[in-house]
Amino acid sequence: MTNPEHADRADPFTPPNPDEARARRAYASLTRIAERHAADEAQRKRQAHPSVLGPHEAVRIVSFLLSGAAKPVDGEPEVDHADITAALTLLPTARGEMDELETGLLQMARGRGMTWPEIAFGLGLGTPQAARQRYERLVSRTAAEGE
Repeated sequence: MTNPEHADRADPFTPPNPDEARARRAYASLTRIAERHAADEAQRKRQAHPSVLGPHEAVRIVSFLLSGAAKPVDGEPEVDHADITAALTLLPTARGEMDELETGLLQMARGRGMTWPEIAFGLGLGTPQAARQRYERLVSRTAAEGE
């Protein structure tokens, strides 16, 4: 007999789907960090977008608070283990966003006539081939993540 109260839960004998669990945790992580460390104007000014907390901003806030680069405002709770876990949960999403940003920037650079040697210099890579290979890896990775 199924209890309707628990109908949305998976079978307790079946391991959870890690992708679904991460997606739920990512949302909860953004919410947690936003409520605890971006709840008012003084806290939000530490991030790039003052009304929406993105994954990279949430990770940065927790990191800055932990390192002492940012100071908590009056009444803000200290960063705890759950905050750190939330930030760690968001790292893959933030990395994916940076990969997409870099891919787009590289495509725009090429579209504006930049050469692979110029791009390699901008990326701090030793050869044009290394820049092109990096671009190809990024395109492959971002295409795979988008599926």
